[in-house]
Amino acid sequence: MPAKAKEKTGKKLVIVESPAKSKSIAKYLGEGFEVDASVGHIRDLPQPSDLPAELKKTSVGKFAVDIDKDFEPYYVVYPDKKKRVADLKAKLKDADELYLATDADREGEAIAWHLLQVLQPKVPVHRMAFTEITKEGIARALENVRELDTDLVDAQETRRVLDRLYGYEISPVLWRKIARGLSAGRVQSVATRLVVERERERMAFRSASYWDLTGEFSTGAGEGFRAKLAAVDGARVASGRDFDDRGALKAPKGSAGVVHLDEASATSLAAGLAGAAFEVSSVDNKPYTRRPAAPFTTSTLQQEASRKLRWSSKSTMQVAQRLYENGYITYMRTDSVFLSNEAVNAARRQAAELYGADSVPAERRVYKAKSDSAQEAHEAIRPAGDSFRRPADVRAQLSPDEFRLYELIWKRTVASQMSDAKGFTASVRLSGRATDGRTAEFTASGTVITFRGFLAAYEEGRDVAREEEENDGDRRLPELKVGEALDGRDIQAVGHETSPPPRYTEASIVAELEAREIGRPSTYAPTISTIMDRGYVTKRGGALVPSWIAFSVVRLLEEHFGRYIDYGFTARLEDDLDEIAKGHLKRSEWLRRFYFGEGDTAGLQAVVENLGDIDARAINSVEIAPGIVLRVGKFGPYLEKPLPPDAPEDAEPQRANVPEDLAPDELTAEKALELMESSGPAERVLGTDPATGRTIVAKDGRYGAYVTELIPEPTAEELAAQPVEYYKNGKPKPPKKPTKAKPRTGSLFKSMTVETVTLEDALKLISLPRVLGTDAEGVEITVQNGRFGPYLKKGTDSRSLGSEEEIFTITLEQALEIYAQPKQRGGRTAAAPLAEFGADPVSEKPIVVKEGRFGPYITDGITNITVPRATPLEELTREQAIALLAEKRAKGPVKRTTRSAAPKRAAAKK
Repeated sequence: MPAKAKEKTGKKLVIVESPAKSKSIAKYLGEGFEVDASVGHIRDLPQPSDLPAELKKTSVGKFAVDIDKDFEPYYVVYPDKKKRVADLKAKLKDADELYLATDADREGEAIAWHLLQVLQPKVPVHRMAFTEITKEGIARALENVRELDTDLVDAQETRRVLDRLYGYEISPVLWRKIARGLSAGRVQSVATRLVVERERERMAFRSASYWDLTGEFSTGAGEGFRAKLAAVDGARVASGRDFDDRGALKAPKGSAGVVHLDEASATSLAAGLAGAAFEVSSVDNKPYTRRPAAPFTTSTLQQEASRKLRWSSKSTMQVAQRLYENGYITYMRTDSVFLSNEAVNAARRQAAELYGADSVPAERRVYKAKSDSAQEAHEAIRPAGDSFRRPADVRAQLSPDEFRLYELIWKRTVASQMSDAKGFTASVRLSGRATDGRTAEFTASGTVITFRGFLAAYEEGRDVAREEEENDGDRRLPELKVGEALDGRDIQAVGHETSPPPRYTEASIVAELEAREIGRPSTYAPTISTIMDRGYVTKRGGALVPSWIAFSVVRLLEEHFGRYIDYGFTARLEDDLDEIAKGHLKRSEWLRRFYFGEGDTAGLQAVVENLGDIDARAINSVEIAPGIVLRVGKFGPYLEKPLPPDAPEDAEPQRANVPEDLAPDELTAEKALELMESSGPAERVLGTDPATGRTIVAKDGRYGAYVTELIPEPTAEELAAQPVEYYKNGKPKPPKKPTKAKPRTGSLFKSMTVETVTLEDALKLISLPRVLGTDAEGVEITVQNGRFGPYLKKGTDSRSLGSEEEIFTITLEQALEIYAQPKQRGGRTAAAPLAEFGADPVSEKPIVVKEGRFGPYITDGITNITVPRATPLEELTREQAIALLAEKRAKGPVKRTTRSAAPKRAAAKK
């Protein structure tokens, strides 16, 4: 019906991103508004393989982006969003106004623009943005509706096209030279490089030992304290910071120099100071002031949740998303530390009520961001509303995880508007003369807090190294005077070893990425998840450990795509995206320079086309020790001793598998030699199969020992016997190489080894599966050895056996007897669940975590979802399990249909 003929209903349609958010907003908007959700993006760039046939051979075909026409994206509506789009169109027909109320950042602006392009509304359209889902926040948003910000849309679209160009050009190089399934990404590759570089530092690190002394000292009044040796005869005693990563003492700074105490020197000095007289040589008191930390941004929230709650970045953002959508906190993707006037008033008011009027300074605190880049959500993460709800008031309404995160955000926000902590720091030096004439100086320091200020509400978490360093000063000293005599006792020599640079944790790598201005708040959690899902990084405790394949990926990128993995270059890309968001740069011009280049600067296309030869073997090799090289192969890393030049042509190099749980920095030269010595020969010849004449060998593979037959290459006579084929011009084609038969193989039983397995054993193993006979219906029954142990198979019905030996002893009658019994789950008693989380609120069935073929998975008996690799099982919560099941349920069954194309943009953005 034409818009002019349409009957006015007065109804306003509001579209948000998530169903949870739509319910929260609806209760504040009241009658006259209908709120619905797009459920995230409704369309995106398709896979090039899903493009219509007529486009695959055009300039659109490689990226689903028309690189010859201003990098125009070719968008398609997601197949599972077509019904959603149809529903929204139907509701729009009955509405007089449309409010696009997606998130207040680039991604949200882009979702709103895609909705506008697909829905094609014929009614007035308003862009409604808010950072909190509260009555006040929604009311303010309705009063301040605006036009769609096409500059923000341009910035998001540029980022999407940029990531498509980057990934689709560089990733195939990784597939060809390292392994299939790998990927390169603008931020993920740089994050992987950070982790690999830290591991390289650890591998190159050589520890150094040094010694010092500690002692107990007391005044004449009996007040005691502990002090540490600082200098000997005026020269400062070397500590860990005085050694470089190669274990060498750095050049001393200052005229006094540095003395490096070894065990003998430190022990003799301690003995010489026994019973010595000590006196105070200096006392220094300084005022102490500590200011509260700024309110949370996305990155600082992730860091603090990692330190205090031991959560992954992904878990933190999942819980924060629920708190935001249900109206408890403001928008959780932001790099702003700004607080609105309402928030500052609420924080100051609560601080005064809870901790006293003197806990609030006379002047409001105003925080400024470290970066001048665009702020996407305009306010820090804080409790929602003009008056904050205290944690105790919302505990009953929140899950345990939601409560813990809300309490953390509430404390940080209130503390940010409180007074500084005040006190003083005392430092004292004392000296004594040893019996050998050496003068030893000891130091002690301590901090006294006289006014707690913001510390009454909240104290920021600290990294381990920083915490240990600062804890040295968290003690109180007695009142001392210069020249005062002291008694010294229990003076002991203490040995130390320097430590390698610590591995990154999720908190520290987020801090590092932010410090380098790489990525944006919304990218940190998915970036960490991606590098873990790709197998580039695993977690050991809280530390991020790179895999050997990550070493190969980073090496290839450094050697052939150095510019695109450079930290400064990646940060400048973010700055450029910010400039596009401000309208200072044009999207198409910037993408043209990036891809095609400009002047003497080559673009990505030219770099990829002129890579030259890449030595895949060199890229996937790391020398571990003289004569021992680590190779990254198809089935994982292994050690190899290259053959000497005069080795026979058919000689096999000695190889050894690298244990999966061995971190790169633990694979020392000594460990490599140990693995090579214990690996034994590459293969052991067992004899000849009398039936085929083929040689049977035993080998030690990545997934265990096995036996196999060697199939010889075709002879010249066999090649000559092949029928001759001809080209159309009558010329004969070169003879085809006969297809080589697949060798029979068999895994060794647990009781067998490469050194002990016999030819008779091997022939039995490669003959599997063993046919026992048929049942009454004529269905064949076999017995074989599988990944999960020995089992019987009859059609699709499998039954586990108790031991491997039964494979060769079980009879048809015994197998029939087993099949006559009711089948137990998995052919054996079902294993106990790994975790249980009670009933699911939707299906009302029990949620459990089980061990599956591809790892742990969550199920309610109806819906299954694999536990994310980035989430340790012990950290999985009921709330996360419910959320993951709900997310899987919302996606519905996986559809294999090809995405159908939607038209390009209806109108160009201006």
